[in-house]
Amino acid sequence: MDRGNNVDHQQLKPSVVLTGTAKEGSVGPPVGLVDIGVSEGAYLFRIALPGIRRDQSKVKCEMHRDGKVHIQGVITDGTTLKDSSAYQMKVQQLCPPGPFTISFNLPGPVDPRLFSPSFRPDGILEVVVMKYKMHTTPPHT
Repeated sequence: MDRGNNVDHQQLKPSVVLTGTAKEGSVGPPVGLVDIGVSEGAYLFRIALPGIRRDQSKVKCEMHRDGKVHIQGVITDGTTLKDSSAYQMKVQQLCPPGPFTISFNLPGPVDPRLFSPSFRPDGILEVVVMKYKMHTTPPHT
């Protein structure tokens, strides 16, 4: 923290590693943009996953006690069914289809058993995870 009681934003700027189609997508809305919020007892992070439909993709989010987050999933092939007709995309402005992974570290340790993911309709994966607290035993008197 600085003198004005403001949080140093550099520590909240995660180093994000993208692989697969998330790395290749150079046009359209980017996959893998991450925002992180901090409270006294938890972290909140939001990840942009445009083009991923929660009913058709298997997005998996793994948490590790040291704060490492690993997300993987698949962006569908771009074939759209509408009114019983199949449309194959000829212009590809969104991220290309295929598997992807997104990995980053939260600012501190977490309890991987205590997280609550929510895949919003706007393509944002929002997760709240509790900070890890060391349990101390009171001294015997």
